[in-house]
Amino acid sequence: MRQWGMFFRQFVKHPGMIGSVIPSTQALVDAMLDEVDWDRTRLFVEYGPGVGTFTQDILRRMHPDARLIAIDLNLDFVAYLEAELVDPRLRVVHGSAADVRRFIKEAGFSEADYILSGIPFSTLPDGVGPAICAETAAALRPGGAFLVYQYSAYVRRLLAPIFAQIAERTVWRNIPPCRIFRALRAEALAEAA
Repeated sequence: MRQWGMFFRQFVKHPGMIGSVIPSTQALVDAMLDEVDWDRTRLFVEYGPGVGTFTQDILRRMHPDARLIAIDLNLDFVAYLEAELVDPRLRVVHGSAADVRRFIKEAGFSEADYILSGIPFSTLPDGVGPAICAETAAALRPGGAFLVYQYSAYVRRLLAPIFAQIAERTVWRNIPPCRIFRALRAEALAEAA
């Protein structure tokens, strides 16, 4: 209940920063995370972790040697996660997803395997969504995936010019039903022999 109370208070306080009045369902979490190659993942990044609905499941599934960077603009959510989730693999940072490459470098990595986002792209100020998508593509390893869950299809137009392949489907067992996107960064081109 504490988690739901925190989430609802932040929705009321910052409705444009939070996509829904209630946290995501377990069905949505599973739909987003079941296709991740957890054995090969060493760096996972989450944008807008909120109260940690996805964060907790990511930590449960992650390899013991993997790391998770959770980036949030909301200081209340950052403080909540730091207090509630004690795991040496987790690094919670206050900042913008547009600075993802800096946060990855500060954590001692050069690129991420997966980046997950629930940021409501349709409510971001002009230019911010495209900047986040471009930075995300640059931060992913070749073949890495940007996993996005949204309540509208708006983000597809931001992903399409940047990512090689985009898969989309709807998770109906969520309130409200949610679209999920898996955008793959192109594999590095093979060098000429």
